[in-house]
Amino acid sequence: MGHDHGAPPAAAGTLSGTYRKRLLWTICISASITLLQVLGSVLSGSLALLADAAHSLTDAIGVSLALGAITLAQRAPTPRRTFGFYRVEIFSAVLNALLLLAIFGWVLYTAIGRFSEPVEVKGGLMLGIAVLGLAANGAGLWLLRDAKDHSLNLRGAYLEVLGDALGSVAVIIGALVILLTGWEAADPIASIIIGLLIIPRAYGLLRDAAHVLLEATPQDMDLADVRRHLLEEPGVLDVHDLHAWTVTSGMPVLTAHIVVAEQTLRGEDHGLLLARLQACVGGHFDVAHSTLQLEPEGHPEDGSALHA
Repeated sequence: MGHDHGAPPAAAGTLSGTYRKRLLWTICISASITLLQVLGSVLSGSLALLADAAHSLTDAIGVSLALGAITLAQRAPTPRRTFGFYRVEIFSAVLNALLLLAIFGWVLYTAIGRFSEPVEVKGGLMLGIAVLGLAANGAGLWLLRDAKDHSLNLRGAYLEVLGDALGSVAVIIGALVILLTGWEAADPIASIIIGLLIIPRAYGLLRDAAHVLLEATPQDMDLADVRRHLLEEPGVLDVHDLHAWTVTSGMPVLTAHIVVAEQTLRGEDHGLLLARLQACVGGHFDVAHSTLQLEPEGHPEDGSALHA
């Protein structure tokens, strides 16, 4: 009977860490857009531009949180925090989502007030600022285009910029309506549309972050399939106490008790057997960190209903 641990990847190897420079550029772009839109809102009277500026500010804050989380995640593990600070990235995603919901509430409240007290809007200036904002958001999306599929934290940053780009489109449409028809209600309507764009983004981030924080099985992993692959290994009789969860984006971990035939335990080096089993879960399920306990036939189980 024994156990072994596959070493976690080095902190510097986190997926998010590879995009540090791109995040810095995205922050600079979002901050510039925010200043431009605030100035444009003041000069044109457009609430939609101000809402989009708040949205851009949320982008800058959200991406800054992502970058800060990456920096913390690269700190070395300690005896008290054996996985280091990887989980900080997930808390960053939660905070991003809460910021988005707060922005939505503010935009909705302000837009409703505009219907009862209309404000004159300069559609031409509103349109020009919105077009510049859309172009800048396009640059931000390009910087993060291949990061969104590898990290929850970076996906949050990408969605921030994507939502802001869609918000710029709403402002452009509102400005065109004002220029062509003079209907200034298009401005608060565009503001509400920008606010509504926030809800699915915030919900998705909270859902996925909760999945990680609750230590649920990774969404792309089927434990029945893991058990089947382990049982196909020579000498393995049973698998129990099987657990898998995610420490942070791109870092699944797995533990299991493996019941092995007596003759296998006597005839094969334990280190080689463990290496073979860990190569099984690593190769088929991309699990770099696994803890496997070998047990002989007849070894008592705890019988807990909490274990798979």
